[in-house]
Amino acid sequence: MTAETTTEITEEATDRPSVLFVCVHNAGRSQMAASYLSHLADGRIEVRSAGSAPADSVNPAAVEAMAEEGIDISANQPKVLSDQAVKDSDVVITMGCGDACPFFPGKRYEDWKLDDPAGQGIEGVRPIRDDIKGRIQQLITELLPGPFDPSAPND
Repeated sequence: MTAETTTEITEEATDRPSVLFVCVHNAGRSQMAASYLSHLADGRIEVRSAGSAPADSVNPAAVEAMAEEGIDISANQPKVLSDQAVKDSDVVITMGCGDACPFFPGKRYEDWKLDDPAGQGIEGVRPIRDDIKGRIQQLITELLPGPFDPSAPND
């Protein structure tokens, strides 16, 4: 591999769109959304999630719901929201929880109105998970040019 090729790969990696999902506790909705985006975009989009008051752990019902989709989020840890995470993201999506998020010009902001999975069992979390999946699939079509096949290799 030449130095020129290495530079191309590095530049390509930093040219990926980046998305930050924000919810107060970063334990349910934002974790599911980030995990779906990472899984379905197959590394073609940089993904972050955070919360203003992160929980100690990810919601067990969210872990179970995602496991049903073949996505393991059991080792994920809620993270605290920072100004830097917002600055480093192209798209900032809050998860319908009224979370205050730092505003920086030039960013795309969206608020997804979603039920809170906190305190709900798996039956209550599945519809939230499925709603998130549909929104993530739409987001991928908006952020990645041309048809997207998640089974295609990353070049």
